[in-house]
Amino acid sequence: MTETQTVFTAVGRRKTSSARVRLIQGGTGKFTINGRTFEDYCFSESMQRGVARPLDITESKTDFDVVILVEGGGPTGQTGAMAHGIARALQKFNPELRPVLKKAGLIRRDPRMKERKKSGQPGARKRFQFSKR
Repeated sequence: MTETQTVFTAVGRRKTSSARVRLIQGGTGKFTINGRTFEDYCFSESMQRGVARPLDITESKTDFDVVILVEGGGPTGQTGAMAHGIARALQKFNPELRPVLKKAGLIRRDPRMKERKKSGQPGARKRFQFSKR
């Protein structure tokens, strides 16, 4: 990385996943996720499309090198966290991209989480079978 390259950082979250994203301006469109290549880490095509969606919408896929450190959760949560982080970093790069990213629903953090298990029952909502006698 040369001194003329500008780096935009952001954090994206979804469920229990957290992704730290670095967009390196003046790149070639190379993705690195947890030290692995994009195709190696994102094993399905839908996962690859989900992660790259903010760059596709803003038509800036080849303008940046993307370095992501993601942890926690499963594949779906990590995909959402990475997309959220990329969108937030793009917004730092150019605030005029905010309406486009917001309309696509990429700026807002998805608040849905797994509901906790309550005491006195086998799960979050399930109850033990009621016996009258």
